[in-house]
Amino acid sequence: MSEGKVQQLPLLPLRDLIIFPHMMMPLFVGREKSINALEEAMSKQTDIVLAAQKDAKTNNPEPKDIFAIGTVGTIIQLLRLPDGTVKVLVEGKRRVKIKNFVNNDNFFTVAVEALDEDPTNIVEAQALVRSVKGTFETYVKLNKRIPPEILMRVSTIENPGELADIIVAQLNLKLEDKQTVLEIIDPSKRLEHLLNLMTGEIEILEVEKKIRTRVKKQMERSQKEYYLNEQMQAIQKELGEKDDYQAELQDLEIKTKNKKMSQEAKDKVMKEIKKLKMMSPMSAEATVVRNYIDWVLSLPWADYTEEKHDIKNAQRILDDDHWGLEKVKDRILEYLAVLSISKDMKGPILCLAGPPGVGKTSLARSIAESLNRPFARISLGGVRDEAEIRGHRKTYVGAMPGKILQALRKVDKGNPLVLLDEIDKMANDFRGDPAAAMLEVLDPEQNNNFQDHYLELEYDLSKVMFIATANSLHTIPRPLLDRMEIINLEGYIEQEKFHIAKNYLVPKQLENHGLKDYKVTIKDDTIRDVIRYYTREAGVRNLERQFANVARKVAKDIVMNETLENFKAEAKTEKKAAAAKKGAKTAKTSTKKNEGYVVTPQKLVELLGPHKYKFGMIETENEIGLTNGMAWTEVGGDLLAVEVSVVPGKGKFTVTGQLGDVMKESCAAAMSYVRSRGPLFGLDKEYFSNIDVHIHLPEGAVPKDGPSAGIALTTSIVSAIMKVPVKRTVAMTGEVSLRGRVMAIGGLKEKILAAHRGGIKLIICPKENEKDLKDIPKDVMKDLKVILVDHVDQVLINALDIKSPKELFKIQKEREFGIKAQYTGQSVHHH
Repeated sequence: MSEGKVQQLPLLPLRDLIIFPHMMMPLFVGREKSINALEEAMSKQTDIVLAAQKDAKTNNPEPKDIFAIGTVGTIIQLLRLPDGTVKVLVEGKRRVKIKNFVNNDNFFTVAVEALDEDPTNIVEAQALVRSVKGTFETYVKLNKRIPPEILMRVSTIENPGELADIIVAQLNLKLEDKQTVLEIIDPSKRLEHLLNLMTGEIEILEVEKKIRTRVKKQMERSQKEYYLNEQMQAIQKELGEKDDYQAELQDLEIKTKNKKMSQEAKDKVMKEIKKLKMMSPMSAEATVVRNYIDWVLSLPWADYTEEKHDIKNAQRILDDDHWGLEKVKDRILEYLAVLSISKDMKGPILCLAGPPGVGKTSLARSIAESLNRPFARISLGGVRDEAEIRGHRKTYVGAMPGKILQALRKVDKGNPLVLLDEIDKMANDFRGDPAAAMLEVLDPEQNNNFQDHYLELEYDLSKVMFIATANSLHTIPRPLLDRMEIINLEGYIEQEKFHIAKNYLVPKQLENHGLKDYKVTIKDDTIRDVIRYYTREAGVRNLERQFANVARKVAKDIVMNETLENFKAEAKTEKKAAAAKKGAKTAKTSTKKNEGYVVTPQKLVELLGPHKYKFGMIETENEIGLTNGMAWTEVGGDLLAVEVSVVPGKGKFTVTGQLGDVMKESCAAAMSYVRSRGPLFGLDKEYFSNIDVHIHLPEGAVPKDGPSAGIALTTSIVSAIMKVPVKRTVAMTGEVSLRGRVMAIGGLKEKILAAHRGGIKLIICPKENEKDLKDIPKDVMKDLKVILVDHVDQVLINALDIKSPKELFKIQKEREFGIKAQYTGQSVHHH
């Protein structure tokens, strides 16, 4: 058909398909009109027009439903199939434009016009041919579905239009895109458009290739794991082993159903087991889920030990293990008494506060034994992360519950006695405040539904008995302190230490050092000497260390100087032949066996060296400007010497001894009081302008602070100014005001115990502290005289070495200056 000439030809509408010129394609035709059109073309030996439908779903298309640009094709072969359809092989020849449709009921007949396809710019067309060929080669490499012979055919084509039509038929394009290419008449523009389409397809194919490569690697790894797992299972079956993993899951389900725990916990565990069944046993997440299930099932949810409510037995256990400590013992017996009446009582939350070595931790063990509760200890010293108490969330690597639930899992009972050791030494930082987390643990109203971050379940801690220990209460946050019942354990007196050493420490150390079967005796006087001259502490830890030192040296003497047999507590019967042979020598050693090894006070000095401390050896003379103050420390009470020196000068006032701000203020207040009372002491107005006062507290390397040294400072200043000695047997404590009032202080028991250990005979303390004297042991009070005062003048009269108040206060000056001395003996209270 020549260009521009109109010709009438039958039309075959195509669905989802476009036939390009130079393209051969088999078609399956089933519609009646389409079959009629094919038969018409075959009978008349004419070509047929191949045009695509706009909508493939239309079964009976109208002229408006068919694209105007199509292809004239030749029928090469036609084959009728048994089902009534026709298979036809057609080849496209050239583009045509449908001018109009001719009425024909049996099939479509259309008037078509051939289109001119010559390129407008030959040079540009040749350049585009080269570019399209190269791009198509890249496309073929990425798209493996295109056969290699197509690439060979394309490489031989030089006609731009033919090249475009051959290539576009191989591209995976939408129907609309292919129709657009068909409708571009100019070969150069058609190639340019095709180049853009190919470039876009190449980008998509490259992304697909990357995805395929990545997926393939993952699939290979998964398939490898699956293959290996299947091999392992096959090997296990061959060896007669059962499927351990499935059996394990079934075992977990049985455990969950039989475990006594809350319904919330059961539901959670069953949910996790269901999740675990769908996971590969080798996956990391399966390990996390399995650990979580193990933790929940291993906790003692409702498994409680039976408590003993026998008060007499509990008292016997407490008395056997500890000497003294009556307050704590009474509190435990009270709890047992109430528990025997009311079965639903919540566990008490106690805090044993006292210096190191007084037996706080060992007392908690004895309490657990007396109550028949399992014992768990949690050390809180240095804990600074809230997660240590509440646990880590499961999302973290290596997450686990907090110390509370770890302790419960360890004892495997839901009502243990948990010792929170060193609760005063918790810290806080950017990870949170563990003390705030302890608020929930130690609150009886809240801890029945304690939530650990790891479990994310409510756990009942109300049956747990918590006992905390602390050396100092001022470092514990106030809200936490408010939740605990404080029981103060002050230091032991000498008599208590003696009984503790004799009944507990000495036998323990002799057994630990292998001396139990030898006749080693440490006399009572020796024990007292160790307490007095080799230790000075509130507790008994250093005392035990000294007895361990003695036991080591005794063991060394036994091994080095004599044979072991000479010191056996129960001498073995020697053979008669050996006894006859040794004779007199045997008789001599038998005397040593009877005597054994005795540690006397004299021998103690050889073993431990010279005395480290003075005990009961007060100064031989009263000193001017030297007063015995009393101080409270975290390890108990202590004696604190206050020295004052007055020298000629210009009114300078110096304080040394590494004092804190509070104590410096006490020094200033004491000095101001003394200056205000100067006329009553008979001092000239210019006296303080011509002297320098130096206050010093020895042991300058030790920081000192607190408000209780006021009267000791005042007494030393007055003693130095008046040149009157202070009695060497007196110790005092109390704060002073500018008006001379003596105010109350704290820690009186520890201070009096320290004074008693130091050999003090007279104690001066504020009258307001009279209520605290009932806590002082009677054994201590019988050796001391306690004077209660409310004014400094009373202190001076009792502390300074004077025969009459008139030696200190100049009575004739009272009227002149309006100052009155508070020295009347009736206001002084003696105990």
